[in-house]
Amino acid sequence: MFKELEQWGRDPKLGELDALMWRTERHPESSWTGLVVQMLDRPPDWDRLREAHAWFVDMVPRWRDRVVDPLVPVGTPTWVPDESFDLDFHLRRVALGGPATERQFLDYCQSVALVPLDRSRPPWVTTLVEGLEGGRSALLLQVQHVLMDGMAFTHLLSRVLNPAREPMHKPAVGRTHAEPVGQVKVTRDEVSRQLQAAPRLVAGLAGGVQRSLTHPRDSLRYADSLRRVLTPPAANSSKVLQGGSRRLWRFGTLECAVADLKSAGRAAGGSLNDTFVAVLLGGLRRYCAAFGEDLGDVPISLPVAMRTPENATGGNKFAGAFFAAPSGVADPAERIREMHRRVDIVRSEPALDFLGHLTPALNRTPSPLATALLGSMNARSVLTTSSWPGIAEERYVAGAKTERMYVFAPLPGTVLTGAMATHVGVCCVAMNADGETFEDSELLWASMRESLAEVLALG
Repeated sequence: MFKELEQWGRDPKLGELDALMWRTERHPESSWTGLVVQMLDRPPDWDRLREAHAWFVDMVPRWRDRVVDPLVPVGTPTWVPDESFDLDFHLRRVALGGPATERQFLDYCQSVALVPLDRSRPPWVTTLVEGLEGGRSALLLQVQHVLMDGMAFTHLLSRVLNPAREPMHKPAVGRTHAEPVGQVKVTRDEVSRQLQAAPRLVAGLAGGVQRSLTHPRDSLRYADSLRRVLTPPAANSSKVLQGGSRRLWRFGTLECAVADLKSAGRAAGGSLNDTFVAVLLGGLRRYCAAFGEDLGDVPISLPVAMRTPENATGGNKFAGAFFAAPSGVADPAERIREMHRRVDIVRSEPALDFLGHLTPALNRTPSPLATALLGSMNARSVLTTSSWPGIAEERYVAGAKTERMYVFAPLPGTVLTGAMATHVGVCCVAMNADGETFEDSELLWASMRESLAEVLALG
């Protein structure tokens, strides 16, 4: 297990998707930086927590690395060791005044998430928050998506957190860090390498398309799929859900038993993810109804995981799907079935990852242009959702039990994001809403709770 950690994220080159996320980051209005919240049953021992982080960043060297951009934007950035790495900058501790309620705590999380990370350092900061109701505490990890996706993070946590409150023996790292690489050297090497690689990138893209079109029958099927993939869903017609600046983030949560949500999905003929998305769509319907609007279908962006559990060692591996979600369907069971049908269609598209083939070309354009192109695609969507299986067994952090884990995703052009990670039999749903679009955030959270209750009643 520990040998696997040493190999986690060892490739010094950012993948094409990771590079695009890094280059197009404009926090917070067009962001790829999120906040992972681990709710703990009590405050962890600070000395043990600090010692555990020191061991971790030595065992997993990627977390000591920073990203270096080429001075000439012709290629992808590079991971290099941060020669001035300071753990005390990345690990912080605060106490909220008095026993903070859940709402007061989430308001604090919003303020933390809106502060940009220092791009000259490793792109993460962990904050221990004490002073919560019931003697609880929380760990907040603000992290840039370039480090990993949700499945990779869960894979990592399940291996480094303790299975019991008592300290776990951890082997000494016993190795020397790689020699720091200066920006001038990286930039010179990258300019040469990327310029030489440009013709191969073009040929690779053309070859990929050509291989997809080898057989006449396959050619027609792929061309028809490509037409559907590249045809954006109808624009958002809702007057209530028109986008704001995405500079005001508002956090809300939902939770229920995994078994209960699965049961509701089975009763309606959908998967766990179909049911989760149907809950969010139902909440949006209720919110709009409060303003006198009968919400129709809205465009949605849905990441489709392309990684397997055996290949969960850093970076990002997913394809983006854009389609019309059935928010216009009032009946919750019918909404789940229709969501299932539409997701099946999207997942079966032969050309689903065609936009992924274009990512290398986007990375060779000026950053403002790549940002504008990517933003124009995301801006058509009202909602972005993501879900993945989280930690299945109880885990502890420096003597404190991890009771829940919420992942508050950013707003990459959309007005609402919902991320669901399961945690020891509980569905933990974290929602981030644009405060200018949803002026009454309490009404939004109440609408989501009512939608969840309506869906769970199906089971």
